[in-house]
Amino acid sequence: MAEHHYDVVVIGAGPSGEGAAMNATKHGKRVAIVEDKPTVGGNCTHWGTIPSKALRHSVKQIITFNTNQMFRDIGEPRWFSFPRVLQSAQKVIGKQVKLRTQFYSRNRVDLINGRASFLDNNRLEVRGNKSVETLNFKQVVIATGSRPYLPPDVDFRHHRIYNSDTILNLSHTPRTLVIYGAGVIGSEYASIFAGLGVKVDLINPGSRLLSFLDDEISDALSYHLRNNGVLVRHNEEYASVDGDDHGIVLSLKSGKKIRADAFLWCNGRTGNTDSLALENVGLVPNGRGQLAVDEHYRTEVENIYAAGDVIGWPSLASAAYDQGRSASSAIVQDEHFRFVSDVPTGIYTIPEISSVGKTERELTEAKVPYEVGQAFFKDLARAQITGEAVGMLKLLFHRETRQILGIHCFGDQAAEIVHIGQAIMNQKGEANSLDYFINTTFNYPTMAEAYRVAALNGLNRIF
Repeated sequence: MAEHHYDVVVIGAGPSGEGAAMNATKHGKRVAIVEDKPTVGGNCTHWGTIPSKALRHSVKQIITFNTNQMFRDIGEPRWFSFPRVLQSAQKVIGKQVKLRTQFYSRNRVDLINGRASFLDNNRLEVRGNKSVETLNFKQVVIATGSRPYLPPDVDFRHHRIYNSDTILNLSHTPRTLVIYGAGVIGSEYASIFAGLGVKVDLINPGSRLLSFLDDEISDALSYHLRNNGVLVRHNEEYASVDGDDHGIVLSLKSGKKIRADAFLWCNGRTGNTDSLALENVGLVPNGRGQLAVDEHYRTEVENIYAAGDVIGWPSLASAAYDQGRSASSAIVQDEHFRFVSDVPTGIYTIPEISSVGKTERELTEAKVPYEVGQAFFKDLARAQITGEAVGMLKLLFHRETRQILGIHCFGDQAAEIVHIGQAIMNQKGEANSLDYFINTTFNYPTMAEAYRVAALNGLNRIF
């Protein structure tokens, strides 16, 4: 049995693991990263963020071709199968894996393939296909990510019942699809399949879609999903899911029954901690397999840190990179540590959604005297040129100090547009002001111009 000694060992080569490993090695630490999959990238690269967003992009291009009258000179609207559209996502995955593998070799991080488990507070056992290794460490970062939560009473081995990982193995295009769970992942896949012409039933156990969003943005998403043919059913819980050779039948506790060609479960995720032998170091995950950490990403064991989906909120690839890097910053004690709490929301539905800061509901409940500035994409020259006229930008600001309190965007490129406002909102003191957008010249025509339009709209409400 081979035995190695490291300053820092990272378990998991997804976004948070990569962030932790890169930061530690750049500070002169001897670093190893353990990955139980054949290639690096984690769920983000292989089953989550990258394939679903690449898939969405392809579907959006199909929608543009089929709905833009200019393309009728080329040919009639075309139908594309799900597997064919997925091919473009596979190309992106390959590029991401190659790029990220080079990061580790270039920065002299030892990449070890195998399944890690704790022997004690300073040793890991890594079981590979043909070998067993012992890694001695001073500090370890658990960055094992998460997987879809799978209730035991649903038969996910059935060939017509999928979760948000296995849906990428779908070898045909169903005519009808039931999606259970109307969170971020469920809403994104509802948009994608509706864009391919699939009849979608979206089952929401809650009372409204994505209730953490600003109410106006949530309402806009509901409208556009319905407008694209998605039937949204609120306040419904499943009683059973039964599959046969021809499809599935979803029975709801309300007594309703829905038949479809396929079923997609998108309701919750579980931290990947069950194979780590955490009992050997005295750590106990919660009921969803997640680990509790302090404000420095340290667990209850002094030299064991955790970051990314395995610690729960916000379970976003964007935040995971920063959490991993910050956990590593706490280890090496550099000046760049921060606890990641200010995270923009990026939801890649069609149209997409992004927000940062407070919602109207939160500000009203806190009795903050705020005002609203709006810019509708249909009034922007750039949106008229691109044909992406659906959407809006909403700025929430303090009516006395003009401090930006929240930014909410719905429409094409929303996840890009929000960062302009985020940069101003994060400035200290008087630099965070609506006046920046009023007194700044924006390129024309651009989508960024929406900030000037929204700022002037809000200014007109002040008296």
